[in-house]
Amino acid sequence: METTGALLVNLGSPDSPSEDDVRRYLNEFLMDGNVIDLPWLLRRMLVSFFVLPKRPAQSAKAYQSVWTDQGSPLLNISKDLYEQVKKQTDMPVELAMRYGKPDMASALVKLASKPEIKEVVLFPLYPHYAMSTVKTVVENAEDIVRKHKLPITLKVHPTFYDADDYINALIESAGEYLKQEYDHLIFSYHGVPERHIQKDDPTGNHCLKSGNCCQKASVAHQTCYRHQVYRTTAAFVEKAGIPVDKYTVAFQSKLGRAKWLEPSTSSTVEALAQQGVKKLLVICPAFVADCLETIEEIGMEAKADFIKAGGESLELIPCLNSHPVWVKLVTSWLENYQQP
Repeated sequence: METTGALLVNLGSPDSPSEDDVRRYLNEFLMDGNVIDLPWLLRRMLVSFFVLPKRPAQSAKAYQSVWTDQGSPLLNISKDLYEQVKKQTDMPVELAMRYGKPDMASALVKLASKPEIKEVVLFPLYPHYAMSTVKTVVENAEDIVRKHKLPITLKVHPTFYDADDYINALIESAGEYLKQEYDHLIFSYHGVPERHIQKDDPTGNHCLKSGNCCQKASVAHQTCYRHQVYRTTAAFVEKAGIPVDKYTVAFQSKLGRAKWLEPSTSSTVEALAQQGVKKLLVICPAFVADCLETIEEIGMEAKADFIKAGGESLELIPCLNSHPVWVKLVTSWLENYQQP
């Protein structure tokens, strides 16, 4: 009897926080044309001559600050989600990382080796569409299927940035933090270059062409990261009853000199402290699993900057991780694809 398999895909981590392993990981990550969208030769020169000589040592220190006895937080949390989903479904499910291990090729080959599997649901673990997340996962999966001549078809699970169940899960997982006394809430999303957003605008003339482009109806919103993160925020604050003057949207993790989405999380954190905000909460809805960018960049670095600028406390609201409501939701979404 034919059945449907599923592949959960997250970003990935270096094998260890050593400088050599971080260098290998950064090389694979940054040489992806959907991450640095320059011609191959220019990308190779930029990565080899300007990034890899110094960045691995800096990043290795950051990874060392979040590494646990079990290894990478992102990988371990993703594995836990995968194991919990497997317990709740009879559907064949595998886990892979876009960069590093476990790799996507091995996972897809394993699923395709089961003769009863003719279709695989590709589930990028990203709520919002971006070239450097969903697009690269889908293109890589399609390349693997072609290269290995796998006898399966891929069905991509859509982005879920404003799905009611996803918003409800976010609010439930953040519930204990939102019940506390706090002065302000930052929605900190991973930033992307503005160029990426304009490049994936199917109309060619909508994204970032006006101050209210994200509010004007357009087919471009299907691939507009900026529109989608604002929709997540709007849906969250409406359901959670958060006043408009009590939250801010900001963007973190800028890399390079290109113009990225603004305002930056780092400048927002400092500005809020200078304005008298004492108790700050930060939630990172672009990530479904805590990782370097949440634990270190927000929970350590931004916290230190906030306190230095006059704030009293900054609390990082954990990502969905393997919260029971998230496990149940992912499982239910996957089972919707099951063959009758």
